[in-house]
Amino acid sequence: MPPPDVLAFDFRSHDRVRHLEAIVRYSLEGIATAYGRFDGTEGPSPGAYLAVVSGHSVADYADPMGENHWPEEGREPLWDLDAFYASLGRVASTCDGAVVVSVDGVVNRQLVRFRSPDVHLEYATWMGARHMSALDISTREEVVVALTLSQESGRVTRFRDGTFESVTPDRFGERWRGRS
Repeated sequence: MPPPDVLAFDFRSHDRVRHLEAIVRYSLEGIATAYGRFDGTEGPSPGAYLAVVSGHSVADYADPMGENHWPEEGREPLWDLDAFYASLGRVASTCDGAVVVSVDGVVNRQLVRFRSPDVHLEYATWMGARHMSALDISTREEVVVALTLSQESGRVTRFRDGTFESVTPDRFGERWRGRS
């Protein structure tokens, strides 16, 4: 019998899941760039929290966020990026809760509140509740990656395995301009 890891999917390095993560990240950056100012002068700023997960359900570690739902449109970012981007923009401006995206690229209609696992991590001083939750939940085996858009600063942060990498709007696109 082969070792179990030979038959396991490594979603963290799977090309399709990495592509999905890139779509989510660049969509969040696009929403932040389109909004522009995160100083409170233009009304409520958009903010978002998405988690790409493996498994068939998040019920063991998440609760529904009431009537906060993803629109019917844009539930398949790998197939209809424009509809996903438009729906993400609406959700980021009007809803609370985390968006759950399966590794196959389908957005769950119900937004959730993730229950924090029993972990003790160091939080950055700029982190609010959504970011701390994303950092905590990124330690779960089922969570491939979590991403957030900060309502306060427009920064986009990627959380994986209890670590994070954050990019402020002034640094969006540096990876394509040859600066790190």
